[in-house]
Amino acid sequence: MFDESVLGPTVDLLADLAGDGGALEFAIGTGRVGLPLSRRGVDVAGIELSRPMADQMMSKPGADEIAVTIGDMATTRVDGEFSLVYLVFNTITNLLTQDAQVECFRNAARHLRPGGVFLIEVLVPRLRRLQPGERYVPFDVSDDHLGFDEYDVVNQMLVSHHYWVSEGRSEKWQSPHRFAWPAEYDLMARIAGMKLAERWADWHRQPFTSDSTSHISVWQKD
Repeated sequence: MFDESVLGPTVDLLADLAGDGGALEFAIGTGRVGLPLSRRGVDVAGIELSRPMADQMMSKPGADEIAVTIGDMATTRVDGEFSLVYLVFNTITNLLTQDAQVECFRNAARHLRPGGVFLIEVLVPRLRRLQPGERYVPFDVSDDHLGFDEYDVVNQMLVSHHYWVSEGRSEKWQSPHRFAWPAEYDLMARIAGMKLAERWADWHRQPFTSDSTSHISVWQKD
């Protein structure tokens, strides 16, 4: 995820959307995206729930140019208005209820200046790959890693399971997520006073189709 082939198109698109205004990253983490965007000349601020992750970011070169506020991206406010608020790499799904996701959209809109945009990068649920009666969809099967998603289609929840094996040692990790279809995110945006402006399949602005496994969606504040 830190490779230039991934970060380059990501930062290019975000810088284009930010224009001459500031950008606010929800869940800025260790600065994977925020730091290179700041180096591009964009005035970046961030909200991060995890203080240890924020501390990691603040130890990196250039982090003193970014104001980071510790808090929940669904409710925490920061000073100023922004031309861009963004949320990358499926992080919207870390909010585990519809109410929390709606509040995240509302919080984004509160931080945007008129005409500003909110962008998210998020997966498309892989329900088409589920066989009748099955719950599990593998997404990585390699020599040292097994990853699969466990779907609860009734409650719109999934748990991502990861198992690593290296030098005779094994590790496991799992994380819960609330998934939603693009249409539900569009409705959340409407509730928050925003409307869909763009939807692409990736950071290269390829068209979004029924076969896309993720989407980059952009909503504009009325």
